[in-house]
Amino acid sequence: MEILRFTLSGKNAFFKKPEVNSYCYYTYGNIHKVALLGLLGAVLGYGGYTQMQGFDKAKKKAGISEGFPEFYERLRDLKISILPDSKHKKGYIPKKMQTFNNSVGYASKELGGNLIVKEQWLENPGWEICLLIDSEEAGKVRDAFLNHTCVYYPYLGKNDHPANLSAVTIEDAKIIEFDIGRLDCFAPKDEVQVADLDCDELEDMDAFIEFKYEETLPVGMDSWTNQYSLKTFLYTDALVEVDDTQVYQLKDGKKIVFY
Repeated sequence: MEILRFTLSGKNAFFKKPEVNSYCYYTYGNIHKVALLGLLGAVLGYGGYTQMQGFDKAKKKAGISEGFPEFYERLRDLKISILPDSKHKKGYIPKKMQTFNNSVGYASKELGGNLIVKEQWLENPGWEICLLIDSEEAGKVRDAFLNHTCVYYPYLGKNDHPANLSAVTIEDAKIIEFDIGRLDCFAPKDEVQVADLDCDELEDMDAFIEFKYEETLPVGMDSWTNQYSLKTFLYTDALVEVDDTQVYQLKDGKKIVFY
């Protein structure tokens, strides 16, 4: 098998948290799997959330109670790994609150139709993305990237934030034995745990912890409501142990897990 590896970056990004819908809109601290699948779906030309508006009415008439946007239906089984880029080595990306006017006319019921919007944006975000080429859909993504083709313009959360796709490479998928060590990607916390070592072992292994970043991020969607299903992710320079998860090594020595 192969691994498609590329750099994903932009000037700003906004991956909306659905829990808050008034006063301010907040963003997740990093790109998550559903947003990444949406970006890859745009590259391939698959439909998104807007198609669901008509589908919701049609499925009620047909007695159907479940369904996904096309991009998620096709790409949900892709195996991905997300690594912070060199500018954000500790996993944290700075955020800034932005205030602007939405004056399309139908955005607000107030006189004049102007809505004042406050959004929290990620500033100069960047990640390394790895995709395991183990299926037909993954192969389509690989071919599109290698041929520099794109049906819809990819963006980072909303179309105000165009995405830069660069440094596209193909590597061999190399599975390694991994008892204890450092991972260079965000990993599901239920599959890895920080190794419990005593002080002497820490000194011998040069394993003092400098950072530990945790965030709960979407990993999938519910077929009834299309709401996110969530998992907590861990990114740290501490030594970790994995359960039965396979660990892959990239050509530059970085170690990652797919989910």
